[in-house]
Amino acid sequence: MSNKLPTLRQFQERFASEDACLDHLMVTRYGERHECAKCHRVAKFHRVKARRCYECDFCGAQVYPTAGTPLEATRTSLRDWFTVMFMFCASRNGVSAKEVQRTIGVTYKTAWRMCNLIRQYMGYVDGDNVLGGFDGGIVEADKAFFGGVDKRGEDDKAIVFGAIERGGDVVTQILPSRGARHVMPAIFKWVKQGSRVATDTAGAFREISENGYMHGTVNHSEGEYVSGEIHTNNIEAFWSHVKRSMCGTYVSVSKKWLQTYLWEFEFRQNLRKHPHLMLDLLLQSFPRSER
Repeated sequence: MSNKLPTLRQFQERFASEDACLDHLMVTRYGERHECAKCHRVAKFHRVKARRCYECDFCGAQVYPTAGTPLEATRTSLRDWFTVMFMFCASRNGVSAKEVQRTIGVTYKTAWRMCNLIRQYMGYVDGDNVLGGFDGGIVEADKAFFGGVDKRGEDDKAIVFGAIERGGDVVTQILPSRGARHVMPAIFKWVKQGSRVATDTAGAFREISENGYMHGTVNHSEGEYVSGEIHTNNIEAFWSHVKRSMCGTYVSVSKKWLQTYLWEFEFRQNLRKHPHLMLDLLLQSFPRSER
């Protein structure tokens, strides 16, 4: 089995029409047959012509496969939605709304909404698992600063906490401030007690060893970047990739939507060893609607 993302040609052959996309959603979310919510009989549902729904063979109750998903009530074709999801999975540096606008021929407003909903959905699919533990790898934690304008006496940058388990996942969280009163709760939330934690010598991390963690530091101000197993190279590499991509692809990202962009990069980072699963996970992880 190939460990590579499907090619554009393979993707287009798989989802060659609007009907193929809708059929995929129906089978993925409900299966070939399922119990009807109205008559409670296990039935096969058949497609209703000219509508994005399927009808129970026994009682005629209708099911909309797009209900409860980012595709609900959209007037944009499902094939276009699937194409944009493919673009997000195929890119390493992100996909701008202007690129989507040029590629599928929609308005900028529609393209931006599609991208925004897909990023939120990538965050839902990826989830956020706690890191480390007694049997886990070393967790590297760090803060990063995004956006804003550097002015003396003003700090208008967005502050982001990030942690990555070596060989494992990365998580990010926007913080109200850079101080320990906000950094430490983030560590408690995302890093299991008993974990080995590596950070720099920032004051916000000084209390880590007092709270059930094995804490090691490297002093960047003195030119120290590695001390045995202690370093923050992985989380800093993640920050570097995110910042270069945001600067090159998105140019500017507001604080309001910054977390959704971070979810996008988390999704790709956490599936970096399994790129062939990215698109299928996005196309199969829709929660089943109760409506």
